[in-house]
Amino acid sequence: MMFKKTVVSVSVAGVLLAMTGGAAASGFALIEQSGSGLGNAFAGGAASAEDASTIFYNPAGMSRLNGKQLVVAAHAILPSAKFTGTGLAGTDMGGDAGGLALVPNGYFAMEVNPQLRIGLGVGVPFGLQTEYTSTWVGRAHAIKSKLETINLNPSVAYRVNDGFSLGAGINYQRVRGELTSNPAATSISSLTGSDSAWGYNLGALVNAGQKTRIGLAYRSDISYNLSGQVNFTAPLAALSGPVTLAVKMPASFSASVFHQLDDKWDVMADATWTGWGVFKELRVIRLTPLPALPVTPENWKDTWRLSAGANHHYNEQWTARMGVAYDQTPVSDAFRTARIPDASRTWLSVGGQYKASKASVIDFGYAHLFVNNAVINSTVTAPALVGTYSSSVDIFSVQYAYGW
Repeated sequence: MMFKKTVVSVSVAGVLLAMTGGAAASGFALIEQSGSGLGNAFAGGAASAEDASTIFYNPAGMSRLNGKQLVVAAHAILPSAKFTGTGLAGTDMGGDAGGLALVPNGYFAMEVNPQLRIGLGVGVPFGLQTEYTSTWVGRAHAIKSKLETINLNPSVAYRVNDGFSLGAGINYQRVRGELTSNPAATSISSLTGSDSAWGYNLGALVNAGQKTRIGLAYRSDISYNLSGQVNFTAPLAALSGPVTLAVKMPASFSASVFHQLDDKWDVMADATWTGWGVFKELRVIRLTPLPALPVTPENWKDTWRLSAGANHHYNEQWTARMGVAYDQTPVSDAFRTARIPDASRTWLSVGGQYKASKASVIDFGYAHLFVNNAVINSTVTAPALVGTYSSSVDIFSVQYAYGW
């Protein structure tokens, strides 16, 4: 039956689209690559260059770091995604599909000479996990969705002169996914898949006077050819088999500014474009002689993220941070699915920094994301899923930096 074939296509898509409101940035990206940046809602990320986490946001920022520095950070991300709609009174609506996820980052940067810096970043640029109850009304669309990535980012920065620095990095990224669903009352489907690929990032940092920095940063798209295995229990076991899926993660470009107003106050802002428009469809290819699977339209659109923030330095040890941001969703109402009922969100962030010594710095932050309600009318499989998602996200971050 055609709806059974469609279920397989949607299942493979779920390996990559495991976000159901859980990603902190729009789409299925994770912007949480720095504990020091969360308190400012990551405003000024390409220009702040306070510590070695600049390797991710703008490798040229390493030119501001002296000696050696090690940074480790952890982020606790707690998304909430609740569906209401299809079904009679008392129907299982899936509960809260969000769940706690811990996202780590690590960075090391060192000064080679007055002009040259090198560094290595390790992070999780895409990911999170969501899970509905196994008997919910949309179980044919999704039950469990999980996406894990790891990104290795060796980088270099070169100070051309006192006013201008350039940076570049190579990205080796590994992705792994898992999905379960209940496409028929007597059959459970499960899918796993993985791949690795290469990309790059570039950056420039301009000192526009002693108190102002401008940062520009670009991260390339990354193309995957995900290999996976879809398995069905009886009576759909004949649909089991290996599949592949070609997909491209989007490129992004950021322009940031950081300005020191006086000894007490800093202000910063950022505009980031993400090329989600490359994600037009999901075309799953079978590696066995079974009927071809239908193409799943996605038709995502490019997005902008706008943010602004400020620091207040109480004294040499303590700094307070604050920030706001608006994050567009790439998903339109017409193409929203249970796999990723994403919606635009507004960030409110606060945080702080404590300098325990000249060598040791501790950063901490909290953000609450107000996610717009998301209408869904998904007919990718039967029965149709019609209703509304109400979502939110809470994020807690802590970071330790040690320099020598």
